[in-house]
Amino acid sequence: MQVQLELPQFPVRLGWETPLSDEDFERAAMESEWIQLERSKEGDLIVHAPAGSFTSDGNSEIIFQLRAWWKTHKSGRVFDSNGGFFLADGSSYSPDAAYATAEQLKGLASKQLARFPRLCPAFVIELLSQSDRRPAVEAKMQDWIANGAHVAWLIDPYPKSVTIYEPGKEPGTTTDEIVHGTGLIEGFHFNTSDVWSCFEL
Repeated sequence: MQVQLELPQFPVRLGWETPLSDEDFERAAMESEWIQLERSKEGDLIVHAPAGSFTSDGNSEIIFQLRAWWKTHKSGRVFDSNGGFFLADGSSYSPDAAYATAEQLKGLASKQLARFPRLCPAFVIELLSQSDRRPAVEAKMQDWIANGAHVAWLIDPYPKSVTIYEPGKEPGTTTDEIVHGTGLIEGFHFNTSDVWSCFEL
């Protein structure tokens, strides 16, 4: 049984007359203990509430599966929802899960990886929560692709679907139990039913 909850209208978007610099934004994001901050390409701050238990459980399952695939080749890096990235269009986003290839990471110093690197992961996953507005997340998925992601997945546990975004293609939605990665994530076989179970009592 799925539980429907009344939640505050997060995320909150805050416009600034003078947008925060990269340094000030990164400092604010890292020092925020109770909220997660992102920045739009327009310079607005996007304030997210902490994840609910179902979403947190779903995120952990996604990371578990992505990490298990990474261990089959141990090339590149996997990031969870705490990882932030500065993108080419001026935005700074934190996907729920991401994978960057070894080629993308080549040349980055340890101090750059210790903070928000200036790169767009090759593969990103966003998990829709009850507080998210789907049109806003769909626009974010297009931003990931526009900034250089090779593939981006929007996972929606309520209709139990995965929408796949790729450059030069219309988004495609699947309800298959196993979603198979292609291209840079070939060999990643994602079991959706294990994620859907995280949203059930």
